[in-house]
Amino acid sequence: MRGSSSCPGSGGRGFGGILLPKRYGPRLRAVNVAAVLSLCIALLPAGAIAAPLRILALGDSLVAGYGLAQAEGFVAQLSAALRSAGVDAQVIDGGVSGDTSAGGRARLDWVLGDDPQIVILELGANDGLRGIDPAATEANLDAILARLVREHRAVLLAGMLAPRNLGPEFAQAFDAMFPLLAKRYDVAFYPFFLDGVAGDPALNQADGLHPNAAGVAVIVKRLLPHLMPLVDRVRGSAAATAGQG
Repeated sequence: MRGSSSCPGSGGRGFGGILLPKRYGPRLRAVNVAAVLSLCIALLPAGAIAAPLRILALGDSLVAGYGLAQAEGFVAQLSAALRSAGVDAQVIDGGVSGDTSAGGRARLDWVLGDDPQIVILELGANDGLRGIDPAATEANLDAILARLVREHRAVLLAGMLAPRNLGPEFAQAFDAMFPLLAKRYDVAFYPFFLDGVAGDPALNQADGLHPNAAGVAVIVKRLLPHLMPLVDRVRGSAAATAGQG
């Protein structure tokens, strides 16, 4: 569609090919301009005016920003990083402090209410801390991933590592389920959400478990390259759909 044929300009004398008498004054001219612009927008094909990309961060306190000001948390810092990368995105906060994989599975209907195109799945840390059977955690994450894939949502699965005080068998079973699930559902995978942050006192709060603002910045910086291919894929698909319209 060519703008010149559907939404004509003033040509220096009027608007839309209609000459406006001077006695009507600039106010009426402005009204006519607004009306024609509104008509032009209505005539654009679906998707021509791109809406922000919707990215759901589904997780626990690491997503919810436990102990941090709102501007310092994962959602806010990821939003800022995406803006800096030229991505118009709405990052939806699906983090609940203390949540387990079972809790995330139970509230899936609610968190998907905004119909996100991309989901960052960060659950399992509390399962590990509570010593929940890795088989149960895997079953919950499997159910979540099955639904997200079935609904054609792009997924970035963030892995977690088990506390080492629960023994080598638990740790082996827990750590291994994340890459297995990523492979099973063919989704993007970020092996360890706390990579570069865990165990560093300078990047964690006093509890040694939750990142401080500087720690969150490290997480966002390291995770972003794994997220951007999904962003590009979803935006490319949306552009192709709009072009077909």
